Amino acid sequence: MKHFLIEIEYLVSVEALGDAILKHRQFLQTGYELGRILLSGPRVPATGGVLIARALSLEEIEAFFEDDPYKILGLARHIFIEFNPVKHQDFLKGWVSGEPSP
Repeated sequence: MKHFLIEIEYLVSVEALGDAILKHRQFLQTGYELGRILLSGPRVPATGGVLIARALSLEEIEAFFEDDPYKILGLARHIFIEFNPVKHQDFLKGWVSGEPSP
């Protein structure tokens, strides 16, 4: 399992996102349900967002985010940074090792 920090950078003002915010969060919920996303949230100030995710490959996680409403509507770009979580809190052991989500 590979791990990624994903930075979402808005290409428009946060006010211009409108209803896309709700659609984006619904899309992210799918990632949580599939066990792909560990956490997510907006940047401060609100110029984008940050996620921690996992997938079998960079190509797989990039393909997943092709369905993000922000990407489809041209509202944001995604930057994928692969990293190796060699240290983590004990309660994350299963997620880091690639175990399926409950």
